[in-house]
Amino acid sequence: MMSREIQTKYLIVGNGVAAVGGVEGIRQINPDGKIVLVSDEPYHTYSRPLISYWLEGRVDREHMRYRGADFYKVNRVDARLGEAVTAIDAAAHTAKLAGGEGIVYEKVLIATGSKPFVPPITGANGAKNAFTFTKLDDALAIGKRLTPESRVVIMGGGLIGLKAAEAVLGQCASLTVVDLADRVMPSVLDAECAAAMADHLRSLGVDLRLKTSLTAVADGTVTTSEGDVLPTDILILAVGTRPNQQLAADAGAACERGIVTDTAQRTSLADVYAAGDCTQSRDISAGVDRNIAILPNAYLQGEKAGINMAGGAAAFEAAFPVNAMGIKDFYLLTAGSTAGEPVTVRGEDGGLRKFYIADDRLVGFIILGDCQRAGIYTDMIRNGTKLSSADWEALLKTPQLAAFEKDVRLADLARAH
Repeated sequence: MMSREIQTKYLIVGNGVAAVGGVEGIRQINPDGKIVLVSDEPYHTYSRPLISYWLEGRVDREHMRYRGADFYKVNRVDARLGEAVTAIDAAAHTAKLAGGEGIVYEKVLIATGSKPFVPPITGANGAKNAFTFTKLDDALAIGKRLTPESRVVIMGGGLIGLKAAEAVLGQCASLTVVDLADRVMPSVLDAECAAAMADHLRSLGVDLRLKTSLTAVADGTVTTSEGDVLPTDILILAVGTRPNQQLAADAGAACERGIVTDTAQRTSLADVYAAGDCTQSRDISAGVDRNIAILPNAYLQGEKAGINMAGGAAAFEAAFPVNAMGIKDFYLLTAGSTAGEPVTVRGEDGGLRKFYIADDRLVGFIILGDCQRAGIYTDMIRNGTKLSSADWEALLKTPQLAAFEKDVRLADLARAH
């Protein structure tokens, strides 16, 4: 028996970007229906990419908010922060909280995000100096331990690992990044671009060890697959993330590379929706279903889900990966897929751009250096713009609306300007 039941029209599980999109989507259609939002984190909604900026000292806690301090009040949300939903009974339209309370809902949005993947390493489980790097609590814990004398080891040379590296650079005595892959950021960079990033990291004093893993964690040391024993005060495990889909799976929802939804963000269960990093999306740049864990997709999925939960009609049909990063004045932007014919452009300023083309369309790109106005390229991917409708040679030199035929500029690309 549940100790108490809470009645609500809309239940949102989560408090990140997708959850915010859900709230705002609902309120576009229904300004009055009761919304209960439950999150196991006790904090006001915040932008998770900013945890590295907080640790680096570039932003304070106040400026990490994803929405203003009055967000819940303005949107009339009953925010139950620091609580966890442990189960959903889709047939009964109920959810159970860890404290024993029950929630009776009409529609529910699962926006549980992602969780860090921690590979099995002897001694890592429970090590007091080992941390992941996906939540505010992770950054807070590392910040308490980090000193100018700290010897830091990061396992993972992908987006999360390198953002953690940027955050601690200059605040520690030494920094080593270990990755099993043969290059940094292997999921988004090709070999040539990854080599440029690796050179930059080494120029900053990072000890970069590729084709290497960790085999053991002890008190004050880690052991690599090469047999080296590295003194370690702080170990950051940043190998990657996985969709946090267990709640949905336990409720009976179809799950593959994330929670399976249609373009309205409905799951296979009646009145159960899902959005954000916990879901699977159709990548329009590659034509495959995959987990695309990026902020813009999460918000748009949540917004569309909220609109549909409230009786409106909206579809999310333009998912593709976009990743932006700057590490100590070294900037990169990637989008779409590399499943195309590459075209390389080298700038006079030392920048490097690679465009991937298939069937008269831009399906992806990698830009190192000046990323200004690159939204024109991402709009080309999103809209499936035919290269034959543009002056592609001019676009290779610089992103410019003048390179497109007038009707294309007006219909598809003006908002990128």
